[in-house]
Amino acid sequence: MKFLLSILLLSAVMQAQNFAVSSFALPKEHTAHPFWTLENKVGVSLLAGLVAADAITTQRGLNEGLRETNPLMRPFVTRGAAGEAAGSALGFGAGVGVAYFLHRTHHYKSERIAMRLMVAGESGFVVNNIIAIR
Repeated sequence: MKFLLSILLLSAVMQAQNFAVSSFALPKEHTAHPFWTLENKVGVSLLAGLVAADAITTQRGLNEGLRETNPLMRPFVTRGAAGEAAGSALGFGAGVGVAYFLHRTHHYKSERIAMRLMVAGESGFVVNNIIAIR
């Protein structure tokens, strides 16, 4: 009797392994928002234009005898247009990189706020340069 019960139990266990796993509902993968939405395209374009305007107005100010006040950018902008381009590219890349990092970590609201703050800050730098040049 024990032998028959053991065979019955083992056959039940073997049959249990045949159940398809697809019959259980698995959670769907989180569908991420695309990074290049219209809002991000406009924000990155504005940031690129403002970085270029900042570079131009900074070089014009340096030619008129003004001094770079940002200690992080000072080594770049004192090397002329090539140094200014390298510093601007690094700053622009860092800004877009921060926005992309926030996007990839699913902090979408922080991503939008960060992009808007970067555009506003760069706008302030350009306005400050224009006022100083006049």
